[in-house]
Amino acid sequence: MFVLSSISKQLHITQVGGAGEEKMFRTILFDVDGVLLSEERYFDASALTVWEMLYSPKYIGLAGDAFEPAPEESVIRRVRAEVFDHDKVLNFIKTRGINANWDMVYLAFSYQLVRLLAELHKTKSEEVRGILTSQIHREAIARVKELAQGIDFTVDYAAFVADFEKSTAEKQALLLYLNDLVREKTGIETTIFSRNSELWDLCQETFQEWYLGDRLVADSIGRAAYQKGKKGFLDDEIPIVEPAKMAEVLAELKSRGYELGIGTGRPRIETVEPLKAMGLLQYFNPNRVVTASDVLDAEKRYPDRAPLAKPQPYCYIKGMLGMDCHDDECFGLALPIENGEEILVVGDSVADYMAARSIGCKFAATLTGLTGQEARAKFEELKADYILDDMTQILTIL
Repeated sequence: MFVLSSISKQLHITQVGGAGEEKMFRTILFDVDGVLLSEERYFDASALTVWEMLYSPKYIGLAGDAFEPAPEESVIRRVRAEVFDHDKVLNFIKTRGINANWDMVYLAFSYQLVRLLAELHKTKSEEVRGILTSQIHREAIARVKELAQGIDFTVDYAAFVADFEKSTAEKQALLLYLNDLVREKTGIETTIFSRNSELWDLCQETFQEWYLGDRLVADSIGRAAYQKGKKGFLDDEIPIVEPAKMAEVLAELKSRGYELGIGTGRPRIETVEPLKAMGLLQYFNPNRVVTASDVLDAEKRYPDRAPLAKPQPYCYIKGMLGMDCHDDECFGLALPIENGEEILVVGDSVADYMAARSIGCKFAATLTGLTGQEARAKFEELKADYILDDMTQILTIL
């Protein structure tokens, strides 16, 4: 690793490769969370989802915390700190290659559910075996609630990292590791925990209720909110950098002839609306804007290929080839691609890095994600092609 120049030293831009190397990028694909928009409200919504599913009477209804659908900011801060153990759980999950908030919610809630069922198994083994060997849907959650009435059980959010550190699982294998934890804690063999499960769908829809609120959620999940009273966070987005500065950078990139696209774990409405409001959406080629909604649609069309979310490279491949490209072309593309030096992925997470490496393209890490500047050491270890303090520094490497 070395620094480009004296100017780059001041900007803390790190590059791998020769100083005289010519950059022939044609397409630049941006992640959104942690690059253009802050992830903070997404993490808040994730924590609130886990909290609701554990404590709301509409879900498991555990004693010990009073659930409410429209919490004050002080409650949100407390819940976020508790559920993710002051972000230790989030940081662990992200360093293992998981970037989608839906997956984070599923992991965090399912882990506490497994712990609860392990406690219930001591006295109600057959009932628990039935739950853990079938799909977990709303009816199963209601059954868990019934079985848990009066039981002495304490949620332990901090135990998550200690249990998952025993495994070397990365990416979507983390979700499958929940099955191993079931076997370890109960002796029951199961395969129900995976990306393709009814419980994952339930976690995803509940998260959408929190993020979009009552007014917009039906457009996302096709039904009204199960728990009414949520205001949503879509109108409370936080830009990473002053929008005018980001617009200036994107306008310059576009004027130089670069094709600009997006590959994000956000659903389409949560991508389009805030970027449009900030005056940024206009700089991206609509044919190259790929969101979690598009990934979910592809998974429904090709269930045998799921999961397709990051760190799988699908969203960036689709952005590279274009939304009008048939999925068969995406799946049939030989990886790593031959012209990888023409594509630059800009992201803040290990999942983005893994996706870029799968494609064989260049990767620029921005230090504006969950851990900020602390992520520099990790990206240096991974030998990211470029490490930037924020997205505005991309002009210095072109």
